[in-house]
Amino acid sequence: MTDHPNAKGNDREKTLGDALLAEARDGSIACAQALALCERLGCRPQAVGEACDRLGVKIVACQLGCFGRRSRKS
Repeated sequence: MTDHPNAKGNDREKTLGDALLAEARDGSIACAQALALCERLGCRPQAVGEACDRLGVKIVACQLGCFGRRSRKS
């Protein structure tokens, strides 16, 4: 019996998805938490972003200020 060519990738996606859902609170995860998850699992930030999109998890408190923060008026 041979493995499906994407079996290892699918296992990694499941592990990432499970970890992401465990970290997410109320359907969101802070940017810093998402980056820490990348470090822990040894994956690229893009993979976490794609998993967030697939699972409907929003990234909040963006460290770059791109999204997930309220704008401040001077």
